[in-house]
Amino acid sequence: MGLLSFQGRYRILHLTWFAFFLTFVIWFNFAPLATTIKEQMGLSEDQIRTIGICNVALTVPARVILGMLLDRYGPRLTFSWLLIFSTIPCIMFAFADSFNTLIISRLLLGIIGGGFVIGIRMVSEWFPPREVGLAEGIYGGWGNFGSAFSALTLASVAAWLSFGGSDLNWRLAIAITGIIGGIYGVIYLFSVEDTPPGRTYQRPERHGALEITSKRDFWLLLIMSIPTVAVLAVLTFKLQNVGFFSVAQRNIVWGILLAIYVIQAFRIWQVNKEVVSGKRRYPDQDRYPFRQVAMLELTYVTNFGSELAVVSMLPAFFERTFNLSPQLAGAVGSSYAVMNLFSRASGGAMSDRLGSRKWTMAILLIVMGLCYLMMSTIGGNWWLPAAMALTMLSSFFVQAAEGSTYSIVPLVKKRLTGQISGLVGAYGTVGAVAYTTTYSYLPGGTTGDAIFFQVLGISGLIVGFLCVFFLKEPANSFAADYEGFESETGLEEATEATTVGTKTK
Repeated sequence: MGLLSFQGRYRILHLTWFAFFLTFVIWFNFAPLATTIKEQMGLSEDQIRTIGICNVALTVPARVILGMLLDRYGPRLTFSWLLIFSTIPCIMFAFADSFNTLIISRLLLGIIGGGFVIGIRMVSEWFPPREVGLAEGIYGGWGNFGSAFSALTLASVAAWLSFGGSDLNWRLAIAITGIIGGIYGVIYLFSVEDTPPGRTYQRPERHGALEITSKRDFWLLLIMSIPTVAVLAVLTFKLQNVGFFSVAQRNIVWGILLAIYVIQAFRIWQVNKEVVSGKRRYPDQDRYPFRQVAMLELTYVTNFGSELAVVSMLPAFFERTFNLSPQLAGAVGSSYAVMNLFSRASGGAMSDRLGSRKWTMAILLIVMGLCYLMMSTIGGNWWLPAAMALTMLSSFFVQAAEGSTYSIVPLVKKRLTGQISGLVGAYGTVGAVAYTTTYSYLPGGTTGDAIFFQVLGISGLIVGFLCVFFLKEPANSFAADYEGFESETGLEEATEATTVGTKTK
């Protein structure tokens, strides 16, 4: 039984990556039709940019919250209901008749962008540690292709739905993505199980915040929770700059965000107060270092965060540097995202095969950093195919590093995989906002582009070297099963017995 099989754990993998694929098709269904929406609704350029900002605003908290929900209720229910919910904001956006409705529905659609973290836990339940890197890489890479698929197809779908008219039928095209997502949510609900037969789904002992196992980790968790709120403060500032918020409204939102962090810190204390006070000490076999989570968050800032930032500026970069038409520049730029089809899986496979997940992670980040530094030298005197080749090489190492990150996430602490995945995933969006904000303050033209790639390269090198010194090799990285499951039904035997008609719980 192999990857092309649609039985046992491979069946779960294929059903789950397609669920993730649909969430990204839905999440990215605005950009390919932005120009048409602007013209048909009479929006200004600032309003279009505001909608784009709102598209990512709630993704950060959504990934954290979805991580908690899936640890408690399981990925089957969480993924199904997220897809079903996606129908509502998609239809709201498709039939919006005002700018405010566009904003509200786009904010809600940002929640759909958090769906990635759900499948991480599902895949880790069905694949053993020695295979989890490749499986998570396939899940992440093939699902991530939803963004490129949306960019490549939605404009054509809208044109076809116009039935020969001169205006693209963007409303029906966007509505259809949500309807398909909702239908697949129902299919997913009745087609998968959270775990292989005979296995118990492990849940956290307490809910509402991440469970830590030492007093020192409590303070590190509080510190690492700051950026997930601070990024929303930055987005609020950007919305105020484009006139969506007044200064007074911006200050009110900042006050709310501060209150949210205080509440979040209180919940962290409530869940972990016995550890902080010294009344409880976890046995050595049940402890995990939160430093491991913090390092994975930083790796995802530099790899996935940089990917989102580069994708947003790459078409304009090629258009400006090589005097290309917007259409050709867009096609050249899309090659960066298309690499997800195999590069992320390659990173996971390398992590499985090279014998050290720590060193695989560090080397991929360092090479990624060097590739970005090389990209900073691209100029009009370059041969275009050579620039494209370097861009695709950089893309490979960026996405391979993403695959390597999520080959480690399920191995940190099994019962907390959802929350850890959510925190790490949220930091990817934190990185994207940080990098794009930095880019917006750089000089225009090729000078700013060069500095931007240098920032990305230096960041990759720094985090890569930090991994060498602070990232730990996970225990039982290449075991045949997860710790604590050895006494239960073996994974291989269980999945061999799983039939195409898997019953639901």
